[in-house]
Amino acid sequence: MKERIIGIDIARALAVIGMIIVNFKIVFGENGLSWVKSFASAFDGKAAATFVVLAGVGLALMTNSALKNNDSQKLKTARIRIAKRALFLFIVGLSYIVIWPADILHFYGIYMLAILLLLKSNEKTILISAIALILFYPLLIGFWNYETGWNFDTLDYLDFWTVNGFFRNLFFNGFHPVIPWTAFMLFGFWFGKQDLKSDRFIKKAFLVSSITFVVIQILSHVSISFLSEGNEQIASELSEIIGTNPMPPLPIYMFNGIAISVLIISACIIIGKRFSTNKILLALNKTGQLALTFYVAHVIIGMGLIEAINPEKMGNYPIEFSVAYALIFSVLCVFFATYWLKSRENGPVEWIMKKIIR
Repeated sequence: MKERIIGIDIARALAVIGMIIVNFKIVFGENGLSWVKSFASAFDGKAAATFVVLAGVGLALMTNSALKNNDSQKLKTARIRIAKRALFLFIVGLSYIVIWPADILHFYGIYMLAILLLLKSNEKTILISAIALILFYPLLIGFWNYETGWNFDTLDYLDFWTVNGFFRNLFFNGFHPVIPWTAFMLFGFWFGKQDLKSDRFIKKAFLVSSITFVVIQILSHVSISFLSEGNEQIASELSEIIGTNPMPPLPIYMFNGIAISVLIISACIIIGKRFSTNKILLALNKTGQLALTFYVAHVIIGMGLIEAINPEKMGNYPIEFSVAYALIFSVLCVFFATYWLKSRENGPVEWIMKKIIR
């Protein structure tokens, strides 16, 4: 078995914890102390983007040797595994969409099919495809109304279970639409094809992504301030177009998401290599290996438990509760991963997936 790069699993753990914080905030409530809200909002769109980029990295690491050696049998096996995994995630994600409408897993299934289409493409084609998806999206918004189907006050998608509504949500204006979000997985796939064990490459990736992230943040903020001239309503409208919010996923958000993802992944690889015996990092490494289990668990157990206790209060809890509960739940995930992997190779959901897609 190939040696895992522990930094990748550490980054996966941080991405899942970030998503738990964001998702609990959305489901339980986000009114309260402004600094707590600012802390939770810092993860908006960034944790999910990192999660998807990491999935692309994982698919690259899974197929690199077969592609390098032009091993047609290994490639055929990899294609079948990816297709089965895509179908599995699509079905799992849809199975609890009633509890958690902002699920990302069913979108994942479609992103992975795009990877299948470009599996044997060269690196330049993969990057161009990712950029094309990002730049094509504003044209789509020019043709179709982004708000169709939405009640943004309640975050309900009114015609989700109709054919038109389902495909519109999936490809155009859902929480993580295939266009342009597939670009995150494609970029991760490209990144995973690089030499991630090279200190020189990883340090360069960290530096370039850090500068890009900071420049985008500053340019976005300054542009909104300058163009709005202090008018809050204009500033709010501009932030949807040239801000870094994930909805709608316009180019500024997408490039910002790629930059922060590479920043986090490269930083985790550097730190993981330098402090490879650190107990906290080793625990996070284990947590990252159970990322799929914890994503499903935070919906079924994390959200389900609170809803069972007091369904009427859902959405009306203070932000302090949402964040504290998210952090407690995340710590329990870390302890569970450390215990579970002492005597097993996979997490519960990962084990089920492995059995199905063999």
